[in-house]
Amino acid sequence: METLRDKLAQERTRLANERTFLAYVRTSLSLIAGAAVLFQFFSAVHSYLAVAWVLAVLGVVVLFVGTHRFRSVRRSLLQGSHPDTTG
Repeated sequence: METLRDKLAQERTRLANERTFLAYVRTSLSLIAGAAVLFQFFSAVHSYLAVAWVLAVLGVVVLFVGTHRFRSVRRSLLQGSHPDTTG
């Protein structure tokens, strides 16, 4: 039997998962925005272009990792099992 405490704990976990996903999105957008600035203002310097490409790729990777993590935790919460927190 699920108690009120269990329901509230699950809701807190769901909200924490959403906040973590939004942090991934924020970080991804910041990396991509940094890359866009470097592309726009320092396109003549090749070393800045390399850094810009690295930032752009990292931004996309962070977004995919965050999306994957969000979906896997949400799926495990909906199934009633606990996500693996050991890494």
